[in-house]
Amino acid sequence: MSFARVRALVIVGMLAVVALVFVAVAIVRDTQSSAGTAEGCPDDWPRADVTLRDHKDVKIKVLNGTDRPGLAATVGDDFRNRDFQVEEEGTEKKKIDDVAMLRYGPKGVGSAHLLRAYFLGAAELSYDPAREGDVVDVVLGNAFQQLATTTEVNQSIGDLGAPVAPPGSCPLPVEN
Repeated sequence: MSFARVRALVIVGMLAVVALVFVAVAIVRDTQSSAGTAEGCPDDWPRADVTLRDHKDVKIKVLNGTDRPGLAATVGDDFRNRDFQVEEEGTEKKKIDDVAMLRYGPKGVGSAHLLRAYFLGAAELSYDPAREGDVVDVVLGNAFQQLATTTEVNQSIGDLGAPVAPPGSCPLPVEN
């Protein structure tokens, strides 16, 4: 073996050892090992379920916040055709001008995040920390035209990123 080849092997070996040392130090000194858990969260704050739900696991109430008759029933049928659990359809007393408003509590954070993608991120979010249950109210507004297609929803979920616990709440610990 030539001297140049031995020198190259020694240099590559040293680089591998240095890389292993850096990896070991990074793992030992990791300060984010409890990231995404409720560790260090005040006891009186609600624990938000930030799990992105599958369509079949999302419970919704569809409410018509417009003057268009039958809008809640039509959109409710659209959501049923997409495997959502539509628990109720009705009329909202207060009319809204936005595309939609999503009202939810700590147990509905992940569900509301998924539903927001069906409005391409244009739905207004209304988080109530005292709200019980995992049902999300979908209030349709005057600017609503139609639900997004499956492809648009998938792209919107990618654009929106992962669900995040709202201010004043802590994420539930992630189950592995």
